[in-house]
Amino acid sequence: MAFIKINKENFFHNLSQFVEKTGSKKSVGIVLKDNAYGHGLELMAQLSKEFGLTQAVVRTYAEAQTIQPYFEEILVLGDSAIVDAQCSFTLNSLEDISKAQKGAVVELKVDTGMHRNGIAVSELEVALAQIEEKELILKGVMTHNRSADELSSELFWQNKVFENLKKTVASILSHKNIRFHSFNSASALRLPCQNEDFIRLGIGAYGYSELPDIYDTLDLKPVLSLWANKVSTRILQKGERIGYGGTFTTPKTMTVSTYDLGYGDGWMRSSSLQDFISCEKLPFLGRVSMDYVSLESEKKEVCIFDNALNAGKQLNTISYEMITQLSPKLKRYLV
Repeated sequence: MAFIKINKENFFHNLSQFVEKTGSKKSVGIVLKDNAYGHGLELMAQLSKEFGLTQAVVRTYAEAQTIQPYFEEILVLGDSAIVDAQCSFTLNSLEDISKAQKGAVVELKVDTGMHRNGIAVSELEVALAQIEEKELILKGVMTHNRSADELSSELFWQNKVFENLKKTVASILSHKNIRFHSFNSASALRLPCQNEDFIRLGIGAYGYSELPDIYDTLDLKPVLSLWANKVSTRILQKGERIGYGGTFTTPKTMTVSTYDLGYGDGWMRSSSLQDFISCEKLPFLGRVSMDYVSLESEKKEVCIFDNALNAGKQLNTISYEMITQLSPKLKRYLV
């Protein structure tokens, strides 16, 4: 089966870059949702703890339970709020408040322009009143920036909305110590971070910036590389066709091997619609055929990609999709 290598040195390098910007490991929450962006949930939790991070962000409570031994505090972005000493739960709507368990620690998400999740700004006072009435423990107020990784000024407009929101919350809850957070990786790359209560550090920790080249960015290094093992080799004569549909015709006599990478591993058949060349300069020959790809190579192992940003550009997608779709069943080796 195909496998993944995780580069510990590169991961620590990336984390150090962001900690230098924030000035503190305490304000960085490593985002481990979706199997740590395909890198392996528990493995990356272990490495994050070793580096010295104390906070994490996940999508589900099940993910939180898996990594509880490694962190002091965990923010759950989905699932209903329940009482858990380590976890705070995101309230994405007024309905979430009504469903929350009495005494749960919560963080209220406000929609400042993303229009995905969160209460409307106009619902803020109602939401705060309902949180108090339900006897929930409000730990934070948060939002999400919709265009931080694009060439636009929308980040500044949305930050202004959030700054005004902070003032409103402070005036209503002047007696409470509430944290505020809106920064994802792209926001942290573009803006100063020293005064932020909390940074939700996702894709940047794994070595990627999707910012346009015009922006200055940190020196990030990809953490994950995808590899495949040789299954069989054959010599094909000129004019023979390879794989499902025979979409590749050999232009000459070629030594072709199949490698164990396919749909079940997270390598989509649709990738065959684009020319793809591995990081070892080996073009894929024809379609992905269920569990296998064909390459002109006799190597025992081949590296499919070691930079998901570059690989994604070949397939008209982004680094996030390239890595999060990788199967959790693939073995991940620390190097």
